[in-house]
Amino acid sequence: MEPVASPLSVSGLLRRGFAWLAKAAAAAAIVVLALVAILLLVMWWEHKTPVTLPAPTGPFAVGRTTYAWTNQAQTDELALSPASKRQVLAWVWYPAVRSHRDVPAEYLPVPWRAALAQRLGVLLRSFFKRDPALVQTHSASGAMVSPERRAYPVVLLRAGGSALTTDFTTLAEDLASHGFFVVGFDAPYRSFVVVLPDGRVVARSPAADVENANGNLADPVVGKLLAMWTSDTAFVVDQLQRLNRDSSDKLAGRMDLDRLGMFGHSFGGATALEFCRQDSRCKAALDIDGIPFGRVVPEGLGKPGMFLLSDHSGEMADPESRQIRAEIQSIYDRLPGGRLFVVIRRASHFSFSDQILLNSQAAIGLLRLAGIGGLDGRRGLAISADYVQSFFNVYLNGAAAASLTSLAAKYPEVRIEGR
Repeated sequence: MEPVASPLSVSGLLRRGFAWLAKAAAAAAIVVLALVAILLLVMWWEHKTPVTLPAPTGPFAVGRTTYAWTNQAQTDELALSPASKRQVLAWVWYPAVRSHRDVPAEYLPVPWRAALAQRLGVLLRSFFKRDPALVQTHSASGAMVSPERRAYPVVLLRAGGSALTTDFTTLAEDLASHGFFVVGFDAPYRSFVVVLPDGRVVARSPAADVENANGNLADPVVGKLLAMWTSDTAFVVDQLQRLNRDSSDKLAGRMDLDRLGMFGHSFGGATALEFCRQDSRCKAALDIDGIPFGRVVPEGLGKPGMFLLSDHSGEMADPESRQIRAEIQSIYDRLPGGRLFVVIRRASHFSFSDQILLNSQAAIGLLRLAGIGGLDGRRGLAISADYVQSFFNVYLNGAAAASLTSLAAKYPEVRIEGR
């Protein structure tokens, strides 16, 4: 007969098994904690490491200046005080004269850095983001406008929901280096954070966060914010026209506002499409990875337009994603003559902004291992900048259309859609 194990020997085996499992779990926990500690150490080191943005590719040096404008005709319905007027903080990049006396423009001025740090919190600020004080731009603060041309075309820029205008410094500097004024703007209560000229810090209210719509395209907050941003865009153009007539300002007479275009990223792309549909002063619109909203969806754009999208091929099983793709296709199909629809393979939603370089590269690397993104950050920005400046060079400067359509041969990552 086979020997029968006693209850004592079985319980002993169980105790040894549990002890072994406990030791294995403890060892695994130690390994995980060690890996997390190493990852945080690498991310902290990245945070403290200087980084230089990609160099502009055009022949002009780049200047940057800022303006604060108050719209006395519009009450800000999101402000705490019902009497508050709408305000915008404008960032202007432009073709400049190169000088040994140039003062490099800070990526973000000190008060903005302090306000952003407070809003982000310790973890994001110190580990997931580069220190903006260590980001080197290619702009000179307050430089003289280049006299090479009498006036230059103007391109408006709008960032997405949680981004600041300066998050698109790479695209703005590159476009300015090719002979364009680039005017981006932020607004109190709607931009993530804004520092007013008197030093007051105004953070975005929850009611002004388009991301709170949670993907619901019919959420009223989307329409409300789109109307506010498009209204502010029209106000910015009004201010540029006024500035152009102000002989005391160094930019006076240097902006050719008869050659005006607009581009934006994410919700900023939707703003570009809708503003350019509404306002005859806008001659061409470029939507960078933005879901279209507003009357432009049923009515179309009626002027040259371009879609520059990241790779959404893995999302097409989702009915909502298919609907968005169909709406983009519908707008594209009705564009007159000048149009282009480009997808950048392996690009993510953030491949078009500086954040692809200024967020932790270790964290981005882990996302790539998980199959999210995959396109090198500087490569994505180079492709984006080339398409942005080529599009506006064609439709604001009259360059040959082939200079835009032939770019696909230069970039194997590019797929032309919407034929």
